[in-house]
Amino acid sequence: MKKFIIISLLILSVFACKKKEFSPEGPTDVRIRNKSDLTFEEVTVITSEKVGDTVTIGNISNGSTSDYSRFTKAYPKAEVSAMINVSGSLVKFSTGPVSYTYLQYIGRDRITYEIYISNMTNRELSISDVIEDEALVLK
Repeated sequence: MKKFIIISLLILSVFACKKKEFSPEGPTDVRIRNKSDLTFEEVTVITSEKVGDTVTIGNISNGSTSDYSRFTKAYPKAEVSAMINVSGSLVKFSTGPVSYTYLQYIGRDRITYEIYISNMTNRELSISDVIEDEALVLK
């Protein structure tokens, strides 16, 4: 009798467990806000390790925001590079490569990466903030 009760409880506990529903990885709509006082030209954004998650946005003047671009997946960190006019010649600035290991993806949202020049000498850009604008509604 004890065996029957123990086996019944084990079977009941196995069937009582639910699989956790995970939110989808994407897509994510991303835009860039230029927080510096210089124009970003030929802005390129890489949001994940996936091959298709590289988009060239174009030019973003100082204080402006680009249009949204769709990515299959995005994280709170991204690799953003831009050409910036320094003393009459275009120089490449970048946030540098990102390791996406252990980062939590953003999911189905519209977000804005706020970018500024963190080090003019080393040609570095930084993300000051990631703003979740609104939920992405797919039709």
